[in-house]
Amino acid sequence: MWLSDFRVVLPETVLPQGSVRLEGARIAEVTDRPVPGAAIDGRGLLLMPGFIDMHGDMIERELEPRPNVPMPLELGLRDLDRRLKVAGVTTGYAAVSFNPRSAYGHLRSHENSKRILRGLKAMRGALKVDHRVHARFEIGFPEALDVVNELIAEGTVDLVSLTDHTPGQGQYRDLERLAAQQMKTKGLTEAEAQAAIAEKIEARRASAGDVGATLAAISASCAAQDIALASHDDDTIEKVALMQSLGARISEFPVTLEAAEAARARGLLTAMGAPNALRGESYSGNLSARAAYAAGLLDMLAADYHPSAILPALLALAPLRPGGLAEATRLATRTPARALHLTDWGEIAPGKLADLVIADDQGVGHVRATLRAGQPIYSDGSLPLGQAVPTPLPQGEMQ
Repeated sequence: MWLSDFRVVLPETVLPQGSVRLEGARIAEVTDRPVPGAAIDGRGLLLMPGFIDMHGDMIERELEPRPNVPMPLELGLRDLDRRLKVAGVTTGYAAVSFNPRSAYGHLRSHENSKRILRGLKAMRGALKVDHRVHARFEIGFPEALDVVNELIAEGTVDLVSLTDHTPGQGQYRDLERLAAQQMKTKGLTEAEAQAAIAEKIEARRASAGDVGATLAAISASCAAQDIALASHDDDTIEKVALMQSLGARISEFPVTLEAAEAARARGLLTAMGAPNALRGESYSGNLSARAAYAAGLLDMLAADYHPSAILPALLALAPLRPGGLAEATRLATRTPARALHLTDWGEIAPGKLADLVIADDQGVGHVRATLRAGQPIYSDGSLPLGQAVPTPLPQGEMQ
């Protein structure tokens, strides 16, 4: 099947009137000119690789759309699947924490987190997006070590990040700003906000135990199973150095320019949020993803908490670097594919998996259709994708 007359986004350039031929689940041919009689006429729309989201925080909200109002697991997972495919995400890593003392503690209990992740893995064949698991390991909560190791050993986990949300460092290093946020969102007085922060710092200190031993243990588990390891909210050169020594290959959400520069110098790939890049600023007052990209310090773009921001963010970033849209698109396609060892994913080239996004770039941009392994999994009805022949969707065995 030919998809003709698209602006085809390749890793290094954009073909203004390109065409792509699909054979089953894979890309068979790419040409720089329209093909008469093609099954699908793109009429100048964008044809991009399917987006690979290495960090999406949406699953908990889908399962509990309001506090203490849980929905059936199957319903929440199908809603997550729908939300991702409409945004052009063909491979998504659901980020789940294991910290019952957090603000979402009842959702992040050990048993509930295991239930969510095992349920996601069990439903993969019934969902359209290629769903994978990103385990967020809070280093100040060592009780979760056995749980995460159990999930790693059974093959449920695909990516691990080392997180520390203790106030006074990382994402929350600005205590005055954090107190102001809590006063606004929770209706606390200044004294109440400061007391709550101090209590959280003390609780983390008391529960942390031997952090070095905990880090060494989780690092060893990931290395033994060849699972990618990421740091999280790096804020200093020293933290970046520590994370690299543990085997981290990704620095996700560096909060300072200094940390992003240190990560690049040490060979770590940086990842930041699409909402940050789209808005041009971090809601926490940390490093702007747009500024990091303009400085050549951003490698990957993640949904974070809002997958529909990915396409608009790529379009917003495209003018900031010499490589234009091709360079920006790599943030959500080829680079995460390589970082996560997805060898058949992430680019439009013969032999690669036909995970594709059809989109326009009017206004903030709009995903018109999403294909996974050559099969339409979403369409807004503007293109005759019903002519495509359905094929069984693979579940990650081709990496």
